[in-house]
Amino acid sequence: MKKILLVFSLSLVILLSACNDSFMDRLPKTSIGTENFFKSEEDLKMFLYNFYSFPNVELFINDGYYTSDNAANTGSTELKNIMLSSNPSSSTITGGWDWSTLRNLNLFLENYKRADVSPELLAHYEGLARFFRARFYMDKVKRFSDVPWYDKVIGTSDQELLFKARDPRDMVVQKLFEDLDFAGQNVKANQPVGAVNKWVVLTYKARFALYEGTFRKYHPELHLEASANTYLQIARDAAKEIMDNGGFHIYSTGNIHSDYQSLFDSQDLTGNPEIIFANINEDAVKNSGWWEYMFGNYEVSPSKDLLQSYLMTDGSFYTTQPDYNTKSFVEEFVDRDPRLNQTYAYPGFVLLRTGTYSQGGGVYKQQLQKNFTGYHQIKGFINEKAETVSNGVDVPVLRYAEVLLTYAEAKAELGELSQGDLDVTVNILRDRVGIPHLMMNPPVDPLQEARYPNVKSFSKWKEILEIRRERRIEFALEGYRNDDLMRWDAGKLLEAEPRGLYFPGLGKYDITGDGVEDIVLLDLSESIPLADKKEVNSLGEKLIYYRVGPQDSDASLYLSGNNQGYIESEKDRGTFIDPKYYYRPIPQTDVNINPNLIQILGWE
Repeated sequence: MKKILLVFSLSLVILLSACNDSFMDRLPKTSIGTENFFKSEEDLKMFLYNFYSFPNVELFINDGYYTSDNAANTGSTELKNIMLSSNPSSSTITGGWDWSTLRNLNLFLENYKRADVSPELLAHYEGLARFFRARFYMDKVKRFSDVPWYDKVIGTSDQELLFKARDPRDMVVQKLFEDLDFAGQNVKANQPVGAVNKWVVLTYKARFALYEGTFRKYHPELHLEASANTYLQIARDAAKEIMDNGGFHIYSTGNIHSDYQSLFDSQDLTGNPEIIFANINEDAVKNSGWWEYMFGNYEVSPSKDLLQSYLMTDGSFYTTQPDYNTKSFVEEFVDRDPRLNQTYAYPGFVLLRTGTYSQGGGVYKQQLQKNFTGYHQIKGFINEKAETVSNGVDVPVLRYAEVLLTYAEAKAELGELSQGDLDVTVNILRDRVGIPHLMMNPPVDPLQEARYPNVKSFSKWKEILEIRRERRIEFALEGYRNDDLMRWDAGKLLEAEPRGLYFPGLGKYDITGDGVEDIVLLDLSESIPLADKKEVNSLGEKLIYYRVGPQDSDASLYLSGNNQGYIESEKDRGTFIDPKYYYRPIPQTDVNINPNLIQILGWE
């Protein structure tokens, strides 16, 4: 069934890789000859295939590579480098100012009407192009804020346009939402699997509107607070249209311990009712490119801060327990929201795929390494030995869960949220995992309140705090977190170095949950015994030894205190300068070419 439904994706691959000889023979090698193209629906499809850029398996490490409090990263990331730099500037931050995609989209929009197709189809393809243009511009606005708006192809003689200044963010955002409005009204709902349809457009429209509305609300440096509700209303209405007419619902078979995880290791998401858009992969046809990097032994590893955000199974806050910060690894997983055990490798997890795990397969023993938190990720991890399975995993790019949480958050930010709204959004997600419902006027978690102090002046602030928790948990390690922190004006949270497992001192520890000790922590001055000298536990297994010490020592792993404390991953995350680091400078090389591009918001 999946292969039949792959027709759209396969045609994309074939057309873009083969590009039949007759086509190549009749078009210039360096540019599209518009006089010979844009004549048929196939031409329109083929041109727009170039803009199908959606996340694949890298989705599951993006919380680390975009920098967030959900994960540590031993590698280099742009924001981490900025925060650690003594003087980041437009000379050292050089990415993001590329406009070739926009030129090609505007080329399409200037020529698509030449195709011999019905007006209805022309409107559909115009809508697709304008959707992709809106995506392009939203990425630019998120990065630079004010950017030049272009809705035509610029020639070398168009000096005024080539050297124009930045347009105000408000104007650019209005224009891109005009594109989204048109696309939402004209892109067809019924499209082949793998193709952008009306519901994909509306999901992105709701996402972008929620981002822009909350960004304006919580970022006074823009002086756009007065228009924040305009975009929150757009987010609310776009989400509601999907809820009322899209025909989607949250996937649940009633198994609270596996339904959630099955969304992220599925061989076939084409019939899943929660999936609005998926990156469809098929072994030996369109391989996913999957490998074990998300498991936690490459560069990215999950944080204790994220783990501590998960509720208890009775709906209470984990962080209100007196000893929550010093619980053992095994204790941390007792009576928790079932999504935790479907996101983190838990005590007793049985590992089959051992590519980046030196201890081998079987009951998982936490592999501890310096600069890693010690937590491992199973969300997006394909725990199967066969390459054919990992090659064919489908990736859920857009889930109906996002629509529900967008609607709930928009309603809360607008001060309109009701218990009925919570019951058709947040509480449907909680039902999937058997967690008690969120009620209006909920109790306040002091830690969550401290994270987001700027919400307390709003009428639904208590509900906003818990909707933000729900969003963090539901989308954990799917790449949403950095955008969320940026739009909520919560960049300062990124200064805290991600913590790992807690150990109260040296000695032996059970980390599989069976009551039998598995590892030994030694003082830095001690040596790890040779293999034949290692102690054997009651199961007949040799204990695993680690020498502990401070950062920059030759220890096996770093602890925060003197032979006790939290595993440390990143030594220093630097300083987040507010509001400057919510934006990026235009690269100096481009300013040199066009001096009318003036840096803003403290950048030079």
